[in-house]
Amino acid sequence: MSEHDYTARVVWTGNRGDGTRHYRGYDRTWNVETPGKPVIHCSNDPLLGGDPTLHNPEDMLIAALSACHMLWFLHLASDAGITVTAYADDPLAVGETDAGGASRFLRATLRPRIAVVAGTDLRQADALHARVHDTCFIARSVNFPVEYRARYRVGT
Repeated sequence: MSEHDYTARVVWTGNRGDGTRHYRGYDRTWNVETPGKPVIHCSNDPLLGGDPTLHNPEDMLIAALSACHMLWFLHLASDAGITVTAYADDPLAVGETDAGGASRFLRATLRPRIAVVAGTDLRQADALHARVHDTCFIARSVNFPVEYRARYRVGT
């Protein structure tokens, strides 16, 4: 086992002049300003009054889970001799908020649309999704169930 570090810089941008003096007197906005990378402008979940045009932590978590799964699937497909020509996912996460305001994800479903070349064994390709969870950094780190509902398009 080896450890490795991941860093990010999160900078609150929501001070309207009085800081957090009043609960409704500040914005729930921030930037992710990781050195050497583009800035990501973020806001709170729209359900909590955030800006729906900006990424929120929930968006970023489901996107990270989907991207990690995709990268490992492509790796495993390549190792298995399966040629993937396109991959797009529209993941769905379901969350809940209790009466006290605490929230969590209950489950997520990855719904990739995958294009493969003619002659691909789709059962073999589908079996790779279950193997991804054994290696994907993000999938191994979340504490909610993740399902996979892949759809395939076979091309020439």
